[in-house]
Amino acid sequence: MVRIIVYVTVFIISSFFSIISAQNTPTIPCNEISYTQFDFWVGNWDVYNTQGKLIGHNNVIKMPNACAIQENWSSKTSTSKGTSYNYYNKKDNTWNQLWINNTGFSLVLKGSFKGNTMTLKSDFVENDKGNFYNQITWTKNKDGSVTQVWNFLDENHKKIKEVFRGTYKKQ
Repeated sequence: MVRIIVYVTVFIISSFFSIISAQNTPTIPCNEISYTQFDFWVGNWDVYNTQGKLIGHNNVIKMPNACAIQENWSSKTSTSKGTSYNYYNKKDNTWNQLWINNTGFSLVLKGSFKGNTMTLKSDFVENDKGNFYNQITWTKNKDGSVTQVWNFLDENHKKIKEVFRGTYKKQ
């Protein structure tokens, strides 16, 4: 009988501590599949134009204290530098980017990942340069490189102009 009481007591105590331990185990939403869709862009990159000329460097890192990716761009052909913050919004199932550069220009984009391409688009812009959407795509290529294309789209979402095209190759 004493043996049974000891076993039951040990079982109850171990169950209690297991429940307490499980309640204190933090969940890490950043590891959920949706939060990792843009991880193909994480890395230290040399960026080349369509003629194969080095045009810049981009260090893209996962933020250790947030479910976010930080981009750190530096041009080799101009004084352009900039940073973006990219995150997955679980509430509306979208990817979001806030880009800010050293001239004070900022761009807010929203979109999604499909296949091997992340597509983010701005709200409709009306200014002295015209009326358009900004749309940027990042495509993961079979060789591990990434192609980024920035287009202006008209109100019907048709391409007006290609603003930027670069191929990212890991350093």
